[in-house]
Amino acid sequence: MNLLQKYMENGALSGDPCDRLLQANGDTNVLRPFIGNDGGTYVTRVSPLGRVEVTPVHNAHATLRKDEWKYLDDAIVKAARERLKLVADLRGMGLTFSIPQGMGKTVLETETMSDVNDATVSMDGLKESPNDRPEYELGYLPLPITHKDFHFSARQLLTSRNGGSPLDTSMAEESARKCAESNEKIALGVNTGMTYGGGTVPGMITFTGRLTQVLTAPTAVGWVSATFLNEVLAMRATSVAAFHYGPWMLYVAPGWDLYLDGDFKAASDKTLRDRVKALSGITDIRTLDFLTGFQVVLVQMTSNIIRIVVGMDITTLQWDTKGGMQKNFKVMSIIVPQIRGDFNGNTGIVHGNTA
Repeated sequence: MNLLQKYMENGALSGDPCDRLLQANGDTNVLRPFIGNDGGTYVTRVSPLGRVEVTPVHNAHATLRKDEWKYLDDAIVKAARERLKLVADLRGMGLTFSIPQGMGKTVLETETMSDVNDATVSMDGLKESPNDRPEYELGYLPLPITHKDFHFSARQLLTSRNGGSPLDTSMAEESARKCAESNEKIALGVNTGMTYGGGTVPGMITFTGRLTQVLTAPTAVGWVSATFLNEVLAMRATSVAAFHYGPWMLYVAPGWDLYLDGDFKAASDKTLRDRVKALSGITDIRTLDFLTGFQVVLVQMTSNIIRIVVGMDITTLQWDTKGGMQKNFKVMSIIVPQIRGDFNGNTGIVHGNTA
């Protein structure tokens, strides 16, 4: 039994649906059949040449019409985006690595490379420079699936169609939110990432190579806005000392918002947030819902430090049980953070927390 078969049995997707998924080499579109205008069953597939094709199928029965799938997918994607602030930032800045047919892969093999000597400077170019070669170290990043199930009864679907009212997507939206929250928490490090195949999935605040900074709580006696500014400057200097020069994003816990939006100093026309954002190299300040206390994370937003590995974007699969009277759905994705340091352990992530 391979990993895909084992997962699908544990995830309640077994028998014919699992067989179809295996026969399609993990292409999840085979579990997204829709009813065409002619009453036939179709799936949308991506051809080997990258073209989107609508293909008729004869070994599966569709439950939803194409517009019902679109209505369901729109609700799910919208709900997921509400909670994907960190992941959305990384994807919006192009810090991604896509793995085609990610369902068929369980780990991503990675490597870190050591630095080499500096170049030699001479007048005639005859002086020999040190002839060295970098060293490499292999690592493995697990590619877990984040998923959440919901279902409709056949009667709910019939009632929706006969009454002309849209499907109640509240459970679908809640499933998408839960998946998005899980992805966000793993990327941040609030949820412990999976260990598999000789590797783990660390988050920003659990990555062992991260740098640290002790912060003063804004509730402490004597704290002023300049205290926070100076500590952020110290975090930036720590990153630079580790040979990482930005650009940085500053992520803060919700507890900081009250203080960041206050005046930087008496009768000032700038808030503390404005003053920090004006620092060279800091792109923006973002509040992350799942950071607790007064934590702060300064992150160099480059792909050699952090990126999102996408084995499968958020999608929804469907299959029948109970003689077709229950229509089961699974919201799932393979969206995994990859946080990296160099061969010598240097990184551009500085985690600040109160003592």
